[in-house]
Amino acid sequence: MAQDTKIMKRAVFLDRDGTLIRERHYLCDPALVELEDRVTEALAFFQSHGLLLFGVTNQSGVAKGLFPIEAVHEVNRRVEFLLAEGRASISGWLVCPHDPTDRCDCRKPAPRLVREAARTFDIDCSHSFVIGDKRSDVELACAIGAVGILVLSGHGREYLDWARTHGRLIAENMADAAQIVRNLLVAQG
Repeated sequence: MAQDTKIMKRAVFLDRDGTLIRERHYLCDPALVELEDRVTEALAFFQSHGLLLFGVTNQSGVAKGLFPIEAVHEVNRRVEFLLAEGRASISGWLVCPHDPTDRCDCRKPAPRLVREAARTFDIDCSHSFVIGDKRSDVELACAIGAVGILVLSGHGREYLDWARTHGRLIAENMADAAQIVRNLLVAQG
């Protein structure tokens, strides 16, 4: 009987608001999208090392009726356009449109959307990374067995004490997060 020799891929799951782009409360206007500092540099590094990139975002404004899901997609397309100018790209978007009170299984830190992407794209979560500016991003990493990195852009500084107390990896910005990933990739061989 032949052994399954499928090669699993690695990925970086990236929070959108406050991590990839500047935090704007309930952002629904693509014209207001601005990349965070050094994002394209970091994403280009990840891609040069064969890592798939996914945006993972909770968008409760949809459930609250503040904007339609299409507005989320328009913002995501604008992010993709800006990233492409820096020669970086996103493999896909994982979007939870629910309110926290809905108690769904797709809102970060719940892992359903990431696990579905992992199955679809043959991703080994134990050799992957989650980068974000909130505790829920780092907790998502724990839920899927990935390495979590709290980046201090967006809301990151609000969770700094929590991250230190719990021994979590902390990056000043996305370039710093890329350096942490580089060091871990070297250590993994």
